[in-house]
Amino acid sequence: MSPSKSTSKPFNAYKMTATLKNLYYKLSPTSSSFSVPTLKSNGEFTKAQTTDALFPTTDPATDGEECLHDCSSCSVKYPSKFTIDETEELFGHVKGWSTHLVVATGKTDWVRDVADEKGSIMEAVDKGTLKPANGKLMLSASNIPVPEHSDHSTSVLLLPAWKIIDKVTPANAPELISDYVNNAPTNTTPFTHDPVPSAESSAPSSIPTSESSSADPAPVTASTIPPTIASTSTLQSRPCPHKYLILMCSQKTRDARCGQSAPLLRKEFERHLRPLGLYRDLHDERPGGVGIYFISHVGGHKFSANIMVYRHSSAVERPKELNGHVNGIQETLEKLNVEDDKGKEVVLDVNKAQEEDGNGEAAQCIWLARVRPEDCENIIRYTVLQGKVLKPERQLRGGFDRCKQVASW
Repeated sequence: MSPSKSTSKPFNAYKMTATLKNLYYKLSPTSSSFSVPTLKSNGEFTKAQTTDALFPTTDPATDGEECLHDCSSCSVKYPSKFTIDETEELFGHVKGWSTHLVVATGKTDWVRDVADEKGSIMEAVDKGTLKPANGKLMLSASNIPVPEHSDHSTSVLLLPAWKIIDKVTPANAPELISDYVNNAPTNTTPFTHDPVPSAESSAPSSIPTSESSSADPAPVTASTIPPTIASTSTLQSRPCPHKYLILMCSQKTRDARCGQSAPLLRKEFERHLRPLGLYRDLHDERPGGVGIYFISHVGGHKFSANIMVYRHSSAVERPKELNGHVNGIQETLEKLNVEDDKGKEVVLDVNKAQEEDGNGEAAQCIWLARVRPEDCENIIRYTVLQGKVLKPERQLRGGFDRCKQVASW
């Protein structure tokens, strides 16, 4: 990107103020901005044989030399004895899953197998007789705060539906499965930009992958859904307010490195998100921003730290402000007045437009491993905000892109 012609101050895309960074990232083209493949008529997903076939790799020619360098200002370090397996191949070895249920527990560590936690939602879902009809369910406990209800219920986050379901108890776990999980889109449900009906009013079919039908078995139909009806249920759903989600394993009972790395990475992610106006703490439900949650074991603790980046459907649509021109970012910046009438810099709220994004769904999940604190700045800059991977040969474990109808399994 060439320097700005603005007369007030020179512009450098990677040395700009927090205000311009905020706008820059908001307007930056994302991984699917330039080429969203035509949806396959048969609805099947393709297995990505290479990392580039799944997510684009950063390129200094278009992304700047910063994509080649780890954070130089990072003061957070892992303990001296923190070791990571650097020899085993990562990509292509993640087993496919269809939906992801993240349970609010308010804790950062759990019993070794969270489904063994007595009286928990995890136990009720995993050991209940009613199983998901639309494929494998990934079940995670999380540090999402437990709502203060007199009925001792909690909330769950359902992905890729991007829904929060409230008032969940072990007793109504079967209704959670039948009314929400079974009716929800899966990671291999082809994504379109058309409005998606809510789980309560529609039952979209589950589409199996071309490589592994076990991830998504037969489509859900009215005859396969248990007779429980949502109108008699106490469960309530609402859209997850965030535009991006970062999930990190913090379960030290499975591996001490997870318990060590998660808080350090969160601290570093927070440091880079705050100047961008994108940081959201555990109780912050303003529209947009990045929600960061600790979750239970996801596999591969020897590759710690594992993080899963979910990106909302609105994050992979080409911003209207660009008007189809690569230089639209620069042109928009030049027209902006970022000072108030007293000459003070104004922090631009780039999340205001996100209130109009609607319900939406997760369009992508990028699963990384071997993440270190010095990686955090560029993971925010390129992976979270633009859907690109910096070190695919070392860090990319897998994921899916519903726009391109491709997954790593």
